[in-house]
Amino acid sequence: MTILIAHLGPPGTYSEQAAVFYANWLGTSTGVEAMLCPYPSISQSLHAVAKGQAELAVVPVENSIEGSVTMTLDTVWQLDDLRIQLALVLPIVHNLISCATSLDNIQTVYSHPQALAQCQGWLEQFLPQAQIIANNSTTEALERLEQEPTTATIASSRAAQLHNLPILATAINDYPENFTRFWIVNHSEANAGSEKLKPSASHTSLAFSVPANIPGALVKPLQIFAQLGINLSRIESRPTKRSLGEYLFFIDIEADANETQMKSALTELSIYTEILRILGTYNVLPVSAL
Repeated sequence: MTILIAHLGPPGTYSEQAAVFYANWLGTSTGVEAMLCPYPSISQSLHAVAKGQAELAVVPVENSIEGSVTMTLDTVWQLDDLRIQLALVLPIVHNLISCATSLDNIQTVYSHPQALAQCQGWLEQFLPQAQIIANNSTTEALERLEQEPTTATIASSRAAQLHNLPILATAINDYPENFTRFWIVNHSEANAGSEKLKPSASHTSLAFSVPANIPGALVKPLQIFAQLGINLSRIESRPTKRSLGEYLFFIDIEADANETQMKSALTELSIYTEILRILGTYNVLPVSAL
């Protein structure tokens, strides 16, 4: 059996690296073989699963330096037939890849907005004269480097190896403790009838909107978890895109949605929310397992 895993491409991105790690873990633990399918954007990789073009998508959702990946959150909300089945945490080490002979010769730096933001301090210190240009991925500009020796890209060492390009500076992220959390997402139909077969999960992710922007609209839903002693590990707001000042809320909970307390919490939560979606109940694959 071979499954298709969608991810942000081209090859060499951190999403591909996470997908490779997951595919290796999947093969070792279950014997299932995987084929990686790169897509031009995070949104397109998630749509591929929704359309049945791939069984899984590996998408970044949160970075320890720059916070949430909003395209992932927005797309998962829009595609309500997707479910998170697992999360993994990947250490991120950024490198400056260039054919320039020295930093003084670099005039332009390309990369994904998240990577550029994670290296902002380093860029200001060592390349204050360079123009910074955002790309769809960390690897999009790699093919132009040999023809343009005054350009550079911020990407992984794996990307440099795949394209046989030199690394001019290593570990340039502003903070050494740089990690990105990825969601492994599949179609909700793949989970149908299998909930009882799953082992106890450590996390549940929810998203909801509230009926109106009035005092207490967010406090009341959050109080439900506090009163039941259920810990929230993350809360994030995103605009509904319907009207200024209207928001969706994404919550990560350190509990299994199938536990008795969580079932009670979700039943009560539905009273105070306009739309409530369980994005997934899952475990987090530790870095040591990779």
